[in-house]
This record gives sequence, structure tokens and C-alpha cells, in this order.
Amino acid sequence: MATATLSPADSEKLTNLKSAVASLNQISDNEKSGFINLVTRYLSGEAQHVEWSKIQTPTDDVVVPYDKLAPLSEDPTETKKLLDKLVVLKLNGGLGTTMGCTGPKSVIEVRNGLTFLDLIVRQIEALNTKYGCSVPLLLMNSFNTHDDTLKIVQKYSNSNIEIHTFNQSQYPRLVVEDFAPLPCKGNAGKDGWNPPGHGDVFSALMNSGKLDALISKGKEYVFVANSDNLGAVVDLKILNHLIQNKNEYCMEVTPKTLADVKGGTLISYEGKVQLLEIAQVPDQHVNEFKSIEKFKIFNTNNLWVNLKAIKRLVEADALKMEIIPNPKEVDGIRVLQLETAAGAAIRFFDRAIGANVPRSRFLPVKASSDLLLVQSDLYTLTDDGYVIRNPARTNPSNPSIELGPEFKKVANFLSRFKSIPSIIELDSLKVTGDVYFGAGITLKGKVNVTAKYGVKLEIPDGAVIANKDVNGPEDI
Repeated sequence: MATATLSPADSEKLTNLKSAVASLNQISDNEKSGFINLVTRYLSGEAQHVEWSKIQTPTDDVVVPYDKLAPLSEDPTETKKLLDKLVVLKLNGGLGTTMGCTGPKSVIEVRNGLTFLDLIVRQIEALNTKYGCSVPLLLMNSFNTHDDTLKIVQKYSNSNIEIHTFNQSQYPRLVVEDFAPLPCKGNAGKDGWNPPGHGDVFSALMNSGKLDALISKGKEYVFVANSDNLGAVVDLKILNHLIQNKNEYCMEVTPKTLADVKGGTLISYEGKVQLLEIAQVPDQHVNEFKSIEKFKIFNTNNLWVNLKAIKRLVEADALKMEIIPNPKEVDGIRVLQLETAAGAAIRFFDRAIGANVPRSRFLPVKASSDLLLVQSDLYTLTDDGYVIRNPARTNPSNPSIELGPEFKKVANFLSRFKSIPSIIELDSLKVTGDVYFGAGITLKGKVNVTAKYGVKLEIPDGAVIANKDVNGPEDI
């Protein structure tokens, strides 16, 4: 990637910024230098766009179909050997604010009163019990989630898992007008800072001391995933393939549907596998990027990475992931936070591959509409904490669900359903207005429910609604 030299104005900005950052005593020297490094790269205008004509579709050697992964041994002692090399790391820096919750998103109740974190712990406990191994769980928190998470993990103190927490970096937000750090402008609270995206996971692991500790215990691979992706469970087939083929990095991708057109995709570029994000696509090619004919797969953000390779690359300062500028507003002041994404690191690792996995490995809960899916009869929960799709659903894709703003917050969502409807045969649901659902309701086909403005619409217990537009009680 080309690096331009700084203009005199930008050089001055950077000099002023360095002296301002030096005075911030809330963050470590590692964080200060990481931040200045990121800003320098941003100001130097590193080329973000790719040359469209050089993009090639990856072959099956680069993005390996799931059924072509190396076969697994049936021997439980071999399985134990594999698992003893593994660490599970969940990205736990996000708050549940978009869903109206305070605290880490991972403590939202998903099913049967169990949270994301409860399910993750159950899954790893089950593996450790079954194979007599010791897979540890790492949680990467942000300064927003750290204190709460420490309290929450105490409840697992009697489980057979080692749980480690560490913090990702804390960087100051930049004031757009004069490029000063927001905390230097008197905003010393949390609003003055941002976690710099999950691309920070590699240096944060190193800076926390966790990376060296894991390597010294014989751990070789870390499985990194979002804590809100219920499909991101340990997969021995992928781990085995990576160890056998000495792949330092693997990104799980899955076939795109129309709901995923903005997701990043893997390409072959100048002889390497690379993540292509929509932000890097020249404007005239955006529609082509969104096409599910040309770019058939997208990044699930389930990543498998070799620990020694992380150490080598972080020490060499070689992980220069594309910078994502994220503009925000704080108390009427326009600010900029600079972030990176862990998936973009793929091109720096040796023998990096993608694995084209089943859709079941991507089940994120980003909104209350996703919560409706996973709490419904479309899924069941096993004793080991796995959320499994109901085989009675014949359509391979999930129903599309669009709930109005009245359902956005989890508490409001829960108050509007006496029980979650049966949706095994549902194709799509759109709910608009002040709508409440009774118990034991079944929805089939294409259903639109619209309450007239200012009117409360209650769907009675036991109602069966199939391929209907419901605008009032008379339509049920």
C-alpha cells in the first residue's frame, strides 16, 4: 500500500497531537504510541482503494469448501491433543446500548434465561469435560465493559474453565476542527475515548502479557469470534486442517444472501488472499460488490489465528490493517475515531486461507428481530449450550423479520410478546405500530401487522395468521 508523505499542515497537526497525547495520564505508553502510529498512517493517506482490475476470485485452495477440509480422526485422544492447542477468545467490548441494555452486550438473555456468556461457558465446559482438556476462555473487553465483566465472570468461578479477561486499547477521540484529543478539551469522561475496533486484538493480546503466557503453556491457535454470534462454536475440523497444513490464519466465510450484501468478502489480490470491504470499493463498482453473483461469500468474523505468528507480526509492527475512520458527535463537537478490523489482517499471515462454512456458523444477534428468531421454535438449545436450528424448517434461509421501533429495546420487545410465536413456516414478518402478541400464536408465509396510528392492536392467544395483512382485529 502506498504511503504519501505528510503535508506541512499535517506535520504540524501531528506534532501538536504528540505533545497533547503525551500529557494524557489515563493511558499507557503502548496505547499512546499505538494511537500516534494509527493517526500518522491516517494522515499520510495510505491508499485504501484497490485496483479493481487486479481482483481475482479465490480458488478452492485459498477459500477451502467445508467438505474439503482435512478429515478428522475419530480417536478421542487425538481430539484432546487438538483441543489442548486451542484458546477461545470472544470479543466482548460492545455494550448492549442499541438494544436498550446497560453493560456488556454478552449479558443479554438469549434463551431460557441464559445469556451469550452463559452459553459460551457451557460450550467450553462441555468440551473440557468430554475430552479431559483445558481450553481457556479469553474475553477482550473495552474500557466500557471491563468493570462489569469482572463482576459477571465471578459466577463461573466453580466451572472447569480458566477465564481470562484483558482490555483492548483506549484511544482518545479526535476533534475534527483542530485535530486535538477530545480529553484535552475538558471532556475527561468516557465520551472522550474510543476502543479502536477489534483489529486491536493482536496488539492488545501481546501488550496484556496473555499472548506470551498462552504460548508458554503450549497453546498454538486462538479462535476469535464476536460474543453475540451464537453460531461461533469450536470446530475441530477447521482447527485440525490448520494444524496439518500450517495455515497461520483462517477466516470463516459463508455464502452471501441479499441480507449480507454489505459484508466484507475475500479476494485474491497480487498473489495474496485479502479482505475487501465496501469502504475500499470505488464508487462505480459498489453495485458490483453487492452482487451475490460475483462476490458469493462474506466474512463471518470467526477467525482462527496462530499465536506465534501474532507475536512475530506484532513485534515487527507489520499488521497495518486498513484504517476505518468513524465520525461521531459528542456534545455537539464533531469527532473522529480511528478503528481497524481483525479480518483485514489476513494478508499479513503466511498460508492464510478462508474456510467456506455452513450458514449455521453465523447466527449473530444484533437487534430484537434476531432475538425473535433465536427465541422461537426455529431453534432449540442443547444441554451443552449449543443453539441448533429446527430440522422441521424446510426452507434453508431464515424468515426476514422487521419489527418497528416499539420493539427495539429488549425490555419493550419482551413486554410485547406473551410468548414467542411459532415461525417454522414463516417467510417474512413486518410489524408496524403499537402491536402486542398473545400466547401460542402461529405465523406462516408472508405476514404484515400494522396498527393504525394511536391504536393499540392485540393479536389474541392462539391466533394462526397465514399470508395476511392485519390492520385491525377484523383481519385476524
